[in-house]
Amino acid sequence: MSLRYLKQSLSDGVRTLVSRRVYLICLIVVPILTTLFFIDMMDEGLPLRVPSAIVDLDQSPLSRQVTRSLQASELTDINEKAESYHAAMEQVRSGKVYGFFRIPEDFQKDAVSGRTPTISYYCNLTYFVPGSLMFKGFKTIAVTTAGGIVQTTLVSAGMPEAVVSTMIQPMTVQTQAIGNPWMNYNYYLTNSFIPGMVALMVALVTAYTICDEIKRRNSRRWLSRAGDSIVVALAGKLFPQTVIEICVGLACQGIMFGFYHFPLNCPVWHMVLAMVMMVIASQAFAVTICCLITNLRLSVSLCALTGILAFSLAAFSFPVTSMYPPVAAFSYILPVCYYFLIYIDQALNGIPLYYSRMYYIALAIFPLVPLGLLWRLKRRMKQMVYLP
Repeated sequence: MSLRYLKQSLSDGVRTLVSRRVYLICLIVVPILTTLFFIDMMDEGLPLRVPSAIVDLDQSPLSRQVTRSLQASELTDINEKAESYHAAMEQVRSGKVYGFFRIPEDFQKDAVSGRTPTISYYCNLTYFVPGSLMFKGFKTIAVTTAGGIVQTTLVSAGMPEAVVSTMIQPMTVQTQAIGNPWMNYNYYLTNSFIPGMVALMVALVTAYTICDEIKRRNSRRWLSRAGDSIVVALAGKLFPQTVIEICVGLACQGIMFGFYHFPLNCPVWHMVLAMVMMVIASQAFAVTICCLITNLRLSVSLCALTGILAFSLAAFSFPVTSMYPPVAAFSYILPVCYYFLIYIDQALNGIPLYYSRMYYIALAIFPLVPLGLLWRLKRRMKQMVYLP
C-alpha cells in the first residue's frame, strides 16, 4: 500500500516538474549558464591591466620614468592623462578609469635635493577587485620609486652601492601561495559562486514547489495521494527535482574539474559526495523554512535572502573568524558554507578526508532538522488557508 502511495507521489512530482518551464530553467539553464559565464569571465585567472590615469605635474625625466614603470606594470593600464587632480577625479566619476596616480610639482627637484616629495594615488574601491588590484600596483611602484630615490641619494653621498642595497632591502621575502600557487582567481571564485548559485536555485525551487501547492489549494489532494503521510508526499514531490539538481551540480563540477582542469588534489568522489550532500541539505533547509512560513511570497523571499547572503557570509569573500560573532554564527546555518570548506580542504589543499569529516557530518544533519517540524506543514496543508 505504501509503495502505491509513493508511486502516486512520485507521479505528482514529475507532473509538477514538467508543468512549468520555470522549473527546468531554474534547475538546469541558470546553473549551467552561470558556470560558463564565470569560467569565461575569469578565464585569464586574474583581472589585469585595470584602466588608470596619471597626473604628472612635474614633467621631469624622473616623473616620466615613474609613468613608464606604471605602464609596464601588469596590474595597471595608464590609458588616460589628466592635467589636474580635479580632472582626474572627474574621469573616475565618469567611469573611464578606476583610479589615478598623482606626481607633485618639483618632484625630481625635491627628490634630488634630499627633501621629501609626496606621491599620492587614489583608487575607487567601490569596485572592490579592480580597486584592490590597482592599489597593489600603485603601492608597489610608489615603494619602488621611494627606494630608488633613497639609493640614488646615498650613493651620491659616497656610500657604497652594495651597502645601500642591503640597507634598503635587508631581507628578501619569498611568498608561497599554498593550494593556489598560480594566484588564479578562477580556481577560487568560480568554485564558490557556482555551488552558491546551485544551492540558491535548489532552495528557491523547493520552497516554491511546496508553498505553491498550498496557495493553489491542491495540498489536501497531494497529501491524500501520499496516503496522508507528509514524509511520502515530500519524498515523491522532491525526489525528481533532487535527481536533476544532483546531475546539474555534477555537470558543473565536470566542467570545472574535467574540461578546465581546476585543481583536484583529492579523489573525485570526495567532491561528488559533497555536491550530493549539499543539494539534499539545501532542499532540507528550504523545507525547514516552509515548515515555519508556509506563505509562498515570504518563504521564497527568505530563501532568496539567505542564498544571496551566503555569497558574503559563507566565507567566500571574508573570513568567518574576522566577522562579528552574531554574523559569524549565521554563516554556520548555510549548507553551502560547508561545501566550500570541503572544497578548500580536499580539492585545493588535498588533506586527508578525516580532517574534513565534521563538514560532511554537518551537511548530513541538515535533512534531520525539518523532521521535527513536518507536523506544522502537514497541518497547514490540510487547512488549505493561504494568507497572501
